[in-house]
Amino acid sequence: MKNTFALLLASTSLLATAASAEMLALEKEELTFGFIKLTDMAPLAVAYELGYFEDEGLFVRLEAQANWKVLLDGVIDGQLDGAHMLAGQPLAATIGYGTKAHIITPFSMDLNGNAITVSNDIWDEMKPNVPTMDDGRPQHPISASALAPVVEGYKDRGEPFNMGMVFPVSTHNYEIRYWLAAGGLKPGYYSAQDISGQIDADVLLSVTPPPQMPATMEAGTISGYAVGEPWNQQAVFKGIGVPVITDYDMWKNNPEKVFGITAEFAEENPNTTLALTKALIRAAMWLDANDNANREEAVEMLSRSEYVGADADVIANSMTGFFEFEKGDVRPAPDFNVFFRYNATYPFYSDAIWYLTQMRRWGQIDETKPDEWYFETAADVYRPDIYLQAAKLLVDEGMADEAAFPWDSDGFKAPTPAADIIDGISYDGRAPNAYIDSLPIGLKSGQTVVDSKVEG
Repeated sequence: MKNTFALLLASTSLLATAASAEMLALEKEELTFGFIKLTDMAPLAVAYELGYFEDEGLFVRLEAQANWKVLLDGVIDGQLDGAHMLAGQPLAATIGYGTKAHIITPFSMDLNGNAITVSNDIWDEMKPNVPTMDDGRPQHPISASALAPVVEGYKDRGEPFNMGMVFPVSTHNYEIRYWLAAGGLKPGYYSAQDISGQIDADVLLSVTPPPQMPATMEAGTISGYAVGEPWNQQAVFKGIGVPVITDYDMWKNNPEKVFGITAEFAEENPNTTLALTKALIRAAMWLDANDNANREEAVEMLSRSEYVGADADVIANSMTGFFEFEKGDVRPAPDFNVFFRYNATYPFYSDAIWYLTQMRRWGQIDETKPDEWYFETAADVYRPDIYLQAAKLLVDEGMADEAAFPWDSDGFKAPTPAADIIDGISYDGRAPNAYIDSLPIGLKSGQTVVDSKVEG
């Protein structure tokens, strides 16, 4: 493993040293990128609107996609050259969970940006179980233990308790599962025979496309959901629901979306890959520059119908340093959306490994894998070598500060302390199996799901 990292860093250094400020000799200049209508597609919109793609000689078309599966299929079959992706998608595709394809990411798009929202009726039932502050407002973060008696009431009446998430390998699926399990609720397992994810579940989770979340909850089909912005704030603006926890309050500065391309595209178009990565890094820097000074301009961009298409006020409610929970309960949230600081754009292996541990925890990876498997899979998909080459080119061209990038990283973040995670369990990407076994609810080493029960 160490040798792999050393080779990556050495190759980065050699290639970067030889770089000049001249435009790269592009293998492909006209590109089409896909995205889903979410706030965190912002780096793509910014790179397009501010001319960063054109600066690199790239002529890019951005196309909104109907859902995450259509988006992934578009990248795999070549209709799309790359896309704003769920971080779990390149990993799942590469290991063959769902559609098999080798997808890589040279660029992580953001940190945080999601929340869990419940309907007004559910919130009314939860609220008596939530501690309050001196001013009478709810004490945050709110544990799913406050939801547990509500779910128990549904069970006693023989009614299913349904919640939504955006895709089986989405951050939102793993975050809502994490939150439920931390509060003592079982979110259900997957198996080779049953891919519903609802085996032995207290809360039944199902897929709903992000823009449809508020309407689906308003119709009563689901009682709550986990989604990215602006669809939590939309529930507040419409008066139909209450966000109860942000993912920042669940796990401070957790990884979110990535930019995905096929391994084949990167191999056939190495300079084009570097060029698009450079443009995206510049966009991320702009989004976080001067304490988010550009966010109002970004909100205006994103509110346009060709991008997110939500009201600017709704988008601004979470993207400009604040987050609204109950109507009128607006709280500071300067890091709710992070696009560049804290090395947000660097594709850390430890981020990839966290997603893989959650796939294993809930049965999407059906058998125990050695730690080395997690390391090798992460290195197959997350490509910090490409990222650092692009960053070095930007530094050489005077477009970025050398101190802004983690040149000496081996791909792993320092362990996340227990105090930064809602269940009080620290995460260390260097010890995936030990981490999985430390989680009270979920599969442990040697266990698998057969039919409708856990064995081993």
